[in-house]
Parts: sequence; C-alpha cells; structure tokens
Amino acid sequence: MKVLVVGSGGREHALLWKAAQSPLVDRLYAAPGNAGMAPLAELVPWNGDVEALADWALGEGIDLTLVGPEAPLVEGIADAFQKRGLLIFGPTQKAAMIEGSKAFAKGLMERYGIPTARYRVFQDPILALEYLEEVGVPIVIKDSGLAAGKGVTVAFDLHTAKQAVSNLLSGPEGGEVVMEEYLEGEEATVLALTDGETILPLLPSQDHKRLLDGDQGPMTGGMGAVAPYPMDAAILRRVEEEILKPLIQGLRAEGVVYRGVVYAGLMLTREGPKVLEFNARFGDPEAQALLPLLQSDLVELALRVAEGRLKGAELSW
Repeated sequence: MKVLVVGSGGREHALLWKAAQSPLVDRLYAAPGNAGMAPLAELVPWNGDVEALADWALGEGIDLTLVGPEAPLVEGIADAFQKRGLLIFGPTQKAAMIEGSKAFAKGLMERYGIPTARYRVFQDPILALEYLEEVGVPIVIKDSGLAAGKGVTVAFDLHTAKQAVSNLLSGPEGGEVVMEEYLEGEEATVLALTDGETILPLLPSQDHKRLLDGDQGPMTGGMGAVAPYPMDAAILRRVEEEILKPLIQGLRAEGVVYRGVVYAGLMLTREGPKVLEFNARFGDPEAQALLPLLQSDLVELALRVAEGRLKGAELSW
C-alpha cells in the first residue's frame, strides 16, 4: 500500500512513525512533512490546496490518506479525496464542523442532550459586553472558529473578559464568540475511532495547555501530554454512552456520517464528565503520547474506518 500522511507537526510525525510499523505499507509519503520525517517518508511539496493534493494522490495511486491537522479537514480535504474515489481517514467538511465552529458544536450538544457548560453565542460586541456585565466572572470566552488551541480565555476578572471579547469581535471582518459558564474539575481527553456507527474509544489522555508552570500563562496548542490518564472505568463508560454515542448518532440523524477520529475534551466535574470542546482529529500533543502505546496496526484500523467496517475491531495497548 501507498500511504499519505497530511501535515507537518509532531502529531503527523507520530502518525507516520506508527504507520511505518504496518506490514500493509510499502511506501509512505508526507505532505508537506518536515525534515524529521524524511527518514520515514517521501516529502511532498504542498501549499495547502486540497484539490491539488487530491489530484496528486489520484495520479500517484495513493491507497490511504491519514489527515493530521484540522484546517484541511474544515476546508473539505476528505470530500475532495472521496470525490476521486480515494480512501481517506478523516471526517468530511460537514462533520468537521464540530471543530470548525464551536457555536455549531454547542448547538449540536444542546439538541442531543450532551452534557456541557451553559453558553451564549455573540457576534455583536455591545451585546456580548452587556451579557458580561449581567453574568459576571469567572467566565470562559472562546473564538468560535479555528484557533489552533489558542482561542480560549478563562477570565476571573471583568477587565480580562472584556478585553478577550474586544479582541475577538473588534476586527473589520467581525467574528463570533462563545461565552460559557466556568466549570471546575480535572481536564481529560478521550479520543475515539469511528466509522459513523461503531465507536472505539482510545486510552484516556491529558494534555497541558498553559504556557507556564502551575497552570499559569496563556493557553497554547499543548505544552505536553500524558497517557494513559487514570480515568475510572465507570466514568469512561459514561463518556461513551452520554457523549460519544449521542454525538455520532446525532450527526447521522442530521445526514452526516462521521468517519475518522473524534476528540472529546472533557471536564470531570462533580456531576460527571462535561464536554469542553470537540475536535475532528487526533490531538497534538495527545497523539504523541498515545500512538507509542498502541500495539494494534494503525493503518489497518484507519482502513476499516474509511471503508465503514470498524465493527468487530479491537485495540491492543
């Protein structure tokens, strides 16, 4: 098999490293990749145009593509590949909206009873600031669109909250913010493989987003991660039954078949697990902690996901 990995970061290096261990793989490619991936794969120059990459993959006879980052998914890379009859591990543009729009994701959670923080969505900065005065702090302010893990402000004073709203909504093109109640508890991540019907959770993990020691400083895309996170089995069952299944089934009910990996960022509150965010891909850095623990063949699993036959698959760690 010829396998292509899309992306150029640590997450994609981990995917490539794991794919290289599969007996199914004859040749590996990375687009655009990085210098550290060169010993494992042929690097393919790529400027981010998903249609151009799909054309190249068709011409090269790529058998399976694994997508790492969120931006190509939100831009519709899976749709472009599927249109050409190519197998791809990653959700379609509509399915990737769970990450592409936090407002969309919150609405989906509300419709299907998925536990999450109470929220409001604003495009008007005046209305947003009036709401801030009404509800007070602490409060969580999120850029509704893609922000590479950096679009969240946890505000414990009104000045910080107002500044965050102004930064997100004051641009010439406007914007959209999601304002959420502040949840207390321990953060954890549960990723799961799914073909739109079967859901196969991976080991729980935990990433650390704050720039500085002691949970201080601004949010980042991730300063590091640990896996497995010691999540109680009963809690993990609740995550699957109350969060993952309603998400995938809810999307299917709305005509969207989700195939790929879904990322549930959770707060483990006193009332149980609640969703902080959904992502449409492997987390970075979580993938770098999880994939070295996975004994199962990643390429075989990805094939089963892309072909809609995940049922019966098992994971070995």
